[in-house]
Amino acid sequence: MAGSNGSGSGTVDVAIVGYGPAGAVAAALLGQAGFTVHVCDRLRDVYEIPRAIALDHEIMRVFQQIGIVDAVLPHTEPFTNSEWFGADGQLIRRMTMVAPPYPQGYTPSIVFTQPPVERLLRAHVARLPNVTVALGTEMTALVQDRGGVTLTLQADDGTPSTVRARWAIACDGGASTARAQVGIELEDLDFDEPWLVVDARVNERGLARLPTTSVQYCEPQRPCTLVIGPGNHRRWEISLKPGEDPRQAATAEGTWALLSRWITPEDGELWRQSSYRFHALVAQHWRAGRVFVAGDAAHMQPPFLGQGMCQGVRDVVNLSWKLAAVLRGEVQGHAAEALLDSYGTERKAHVRELTGRLKHVGSIICERDPAKARERDARLLAECDGVVKDTPRQDVLPRLDAGCLSATPGSGRGTLFPQPRLAGGTLMDRVCGTGWRLVLDAAAGAHADANDGVTVVHLAEGALPETEGVVAAWMRRHDCRAALVRPDHYVYGTATSAADIDALLIERRTALGH
Repeated sequence: MAGSNGSGSGTVDVAIVGYGPAGAVAAALLGQAGFTVHVCDRLRDVYEIPRAIALDHEIMRVFQQIGIVDAVLPHTEPFTNSEWFGADGQLIRRMTMVAPPYPQGYTPSIVFTQPPVERLLRAHVARLPNVTVALGTEMTALVQDRGGVTLTLQADDGTPSTVRARWAIACDGGASTARAQVGIELEDLDFDEPWLVVDARVNERGLARLPTTSVQYCEPQRPCTLVIGPGNHRRWEISLKPGEDPRQAATAEGTWALLSRWITPEDGELWRQSSYRFHALVAQHWRAGRVFVAGDAAHMQPPFLGQGMCQGVRDVVNLSWKLAAVLRGEVQGHAAEALLDSYGTERKAHVRELTGRLKHVGSIICERDPAKARERDARLLAECDGVVKDTPRQDVLPRLDAGCLSATPGSGRGTLFPQPRLAGGTLMDRVCGTGWRLVLDAAAGAHADANDGVTVVHLAEGALPETEGVVAAWMRRHDCRAALVRPDHYVYGTATSAADIDALLIERRTALGH
């Protein structure tokens, strides 16, 4: 146990099934907001092997909001460039970082070591007195009614218990029991391939033999990936050929045979080797009454560009502020139902779009026909006139197109709003909070207090001047003077004049039932 249940034997506000990264972030955000939360997980500790290896600046901004980003940073390193080599070993693409100043205040793409970061999340949650964490405890049944959800639990020593909650979030993985209990099915997005994932700790001799960038080997005989992790951590994702035994590949002997192209047992030690079938799946529905699905319980996608854990965190950040608004009574009735339903609308569309883009990336990497692979290489090189250009990784991430957004179109609507550095080097969220914000650029002029829980952030000289021009560049790019930003940092809508700003605020007020 960690923490205590602030509501005694009564009903907690939110029950969370599963205490992986998504469940832990949900517990941190909701607990930090003052709600009573109960979390259970059948395991007693974090996995000591890394599963996720990549994060991005959006997730670091979430860690900042939770209050652990400074502790997380030592477990991260910037993602190296990723070079793609074609069928005959020639360079055909290069994935890079966006140029500074960084729009979210953090390195846009990073690699990290998962176990210590998960422990930091759990340690933070343990300090929240309104959150109860039951480890070694499995949810065996879930029943809901109009007033709440009742979960039947069983500890690993056989002790039974029940928890009553107003809402529940299923973060219990791809084989989610909670998802099955409420009858939510997964939609197959048509990707199913066997791969071997290998993590190794490589010594100095081995490091000297390896590339200094991450590499996509787009070779028809065996597509594979090498990722440079923090320190001496290196990861290989190696496709398996038809007829190869995944179990044999995952033995030490089989793994070293596949790694022999790069290193030998004298060059390091295996940390983890596991055979997987990479799938592309998404929940048909993301809400069933008072139960929501998130993380791997809601979707699985190909590993290309390392977005798996990021997507799970995006899920619970999106859901948490909406649940908080409903729990506080800020949104009621039909508006509350619409706001909660917008979680599935937004996240399902985002996951489907990103999965489609990742599948496209995978189709480039994994072309097995030698002739078609050479055609692919020639096409990619022709598109850049034979000179491989840098392609920022973040360009692959889609925007939100439907849900809790203004009906007025604008190129900035549904995008992730930047987090500028203000005078003194402080990041905007640390000064202005993470609720609804009306952000005005220096040319927008003064604007009255927005009220209804909206903070006005005027990035003007003498008020809160930004120091790197990040927001100014964003406003120019989207041809606007103001942005109404949601608590998850996505843009509800943009405006170009005082009248537009007033209309935008009225639209938000109406949408939330105020």
